[in-house]
Amino acid sequence: MIIVMSPKATPGEIQTVSERITELGYEPHLIQGVERTVVAAVGRDDKSPLQAMETMPGVESAMPILKPYKLVGREAKGEDSVLDIGGVKVGGEHLAVMAGPCSVETREQILGIADAVKAAGAQFLRGGAYKPRTSPYSFQGLGLEGLEYMAEARERTGLKIITEIVSVKDIDLLVEWADVLQIGARNCQNYSLLSAVGDSGKPVFLKRGMSTMIGEFLQAAEYIMSRGNYNVMLCERGIRTFETSTRFTLDLNAVPVIKSLSHLPVIIDPSHGTGHWNFVTPMARAAIAAGADGLMVEVHAQPDRAFSDGAQSLLPAKFEHMMSEVRKIATAMGRKL
Repeated sequence: MIIVMSPKATPGEIQTVSERITELGYEPHLIQGVERTVVAAVGRDDKSPLQAMETMPGVESAMPILKPYKLVGREAKGEDSVLDIGGVKVGGEHLAVMAGPCSVETREQILGIADAVKAAGAQFLRGGAYKPRTSPYSFQGLGLEGLEYMAEARERTGLKIITEIVSVKDIDLLVEWADVLQIGARNCQNYSLLSAVGDSGKPVFLKRGMSTMIGEFLQAAEYIMSRGNYNVMLCERGIRTFETSTRFTLDLNAVPVIKSLSHLPVIIDPSHGTGHWNFVTPMARAAIAAGADGLMVEVHAQPDRAFSDGAQSLLPAKFEHMMSEVRKIATAMGRKL
């Protein structure tokens, strides 16, 4: 159930409504919009006590939420959410670009790539310090050493850091070092990890699992938001189909579908979605044309020597070219990059 407050509702009236929701045994979630405030009441299915709240001062209406994702869906918030991550806007008119290597390998590597992607217009530096790999014998990341290198790159360039968390036990460390916590495709439905990042309060970048349906994806985001963390971005990074000519099948249908169902920003990862560097720029252009709110792209100065995902990584010069191409599409779509 959502309690829609009138545009003239006072902070005191909103607080009283939240307290009443708690008294009735539900959990109130305050959703601030441009024109009005909505208070979502999350809990048991019996909504009859909440319906009577329409009589309270400042309340315009009480409406049931039909979707299983109560906070993620557009029933709770009709307008697009715009996240502010340390002064960097994600969503609405603002396009966000996250770029960097799959894995942090050396100090020189990450500092050099940070300089290059910053110069080309990226706002976030992506890089894996902890890497969940298919094979236990593959490079698993530098851990804390990698985080220290990324922090140095942030200090040097001003880029925000986005890095993957793979275990609940690492959350205190990652919260200390990162600006955004990434949940990778393999952990999309790791509910204990989703709840933990929700409790952390840090912005979360949630990747869709390779076999996760959109409804399941949105319910995974609901786990995070149900813990009171509303700074969530969704990422389409390709799904597993019968096609073998690309690493995955990049589901650009997901952009308009998710946007019709949810107010959260949607980011596209054309690197994992294709698995081939020469397909990244065309799919990046297509993603922005489809209405995506940003891109996550892998960039490496020596892809042939990369510890992981070299085949899908752009050289810095290729990334700069991609950014120039994407800007043309963004301008045509009335977006800012």
